[in-house]
Amino acid sequence: MRILVTGGAGFIGSALVRHLVSEIGAEVLNVDALTYAGNLASLKSVESAPNYQFLQADICDRARMMQEAFASFRPDIVMHLAAESHVDRSISGADDFIQTNIVGTFSLLDAARHYWDGLDARRKSAFRFLHVSTDEVYGSLGDEGLFEETTPYDPSSPYSASKAASDHLAIAWHRTYGLPVVVSNCSNNYGPFHFPEKLIPLMILNALEGKPLPVYGNGANVRDWLYVEDHARALFTIASRGRPGEKYNVGGRNERRNIDVVHRICAILDGVYSDKGPHARLITNVTDRPGHDARYAIDASKLESELGWKAQETFETGIEKTVHWYLENEWWWRPLRENVYSGERLGVFKGR
Repeated sequence: MRILVTGGAGFIGSALVRHLVSEIGAEVLNVDALTYAGNLASLKSVESAPNYQFLQADICDRARMMQEAFASFRPDIVMHLAAESHVDRSISGADDFIQTNIVGTFSLLDAARHYWDGLDARRKSAFRFLHVSTDEVYGSLGDEGLFEETTPYDPSSPYSASKAASDHLAIAWHRTYGLPVVVSNCSNNYGPFHFPEKLIPLMILNALEGKPLPVYGNGANVRDWLYVEDHARALFTIASRGRPGEKYNVGGRNERRNIDVVHRICAILDGVYSDKGPHARLITNVTDRPGHDARYAIDASKLESELGWKAQETFETGIEKTVHWYLENEWWWRPLRENVYSGERLGVFKGR
């Protein structure tokens, strides 16, 4: 099995590549532009594997790089994860999100279609294109209910709007051209190798350094947390067994308020560094994010019942593993904190 993964040096992408190379034994081509969040150090465990290749390329470069990658690697499956993904960055500068998430997805879909059109009947029937997306395209939930695959789209941020557009493109390429596309929409991921701009790694590293733990608003916003290695297993399941034209929601059934997530991280660190606690004293409420969705929660019943996937980690087991991974792997995150992103507030713009 030959699998082309885009964005495989990112957080979810690197977890997927490690899974495909080490656990599945697939031949993998990782295509990544290595923007600020792409980090080849996350792939150290597989970088020398004979079934792994890396190509530094921009998915927007359809005519030169993408068509050449398809022609030379000849994949059986494409798993498209390359995206700009941080809501706060999309608020202060949406350009990259429009280019990568919308134009880049179009570029990849079109390169895949031309490649697929040239396959023989057997390989054409077996080919799959998995477009990996987010639950944020659905907008915000109230206190009750879950996002289902049929939930209408209602994106709130430039990030989620760009992902909603890319979802529509992917489905349109299936309906119009017959390209065997499958779409997945996942809840908030966490785990090892997570770039430290996101909530959980930011809280862990700020707490370790005795810095404030900034919580937006009152911290009551609810997210459904999914351990990244569970997500990687789900993505391969969907790509290899999902039905073309279908969508599959991926969630961990682990709803938590942001403030409760931060308190749990503090409690774990208190147990390790009792002399430095209580770490919760560092929690600082800051001005809320513009357009901050109140609650996300995924109904993963279709994925669980139709394809047999189920999350292996609860939030309690996953967050313990995550905190201890950061404690034990300063070699990975220290260069990022010192040279790429030191924890400053993002997503602030004038006029609000």
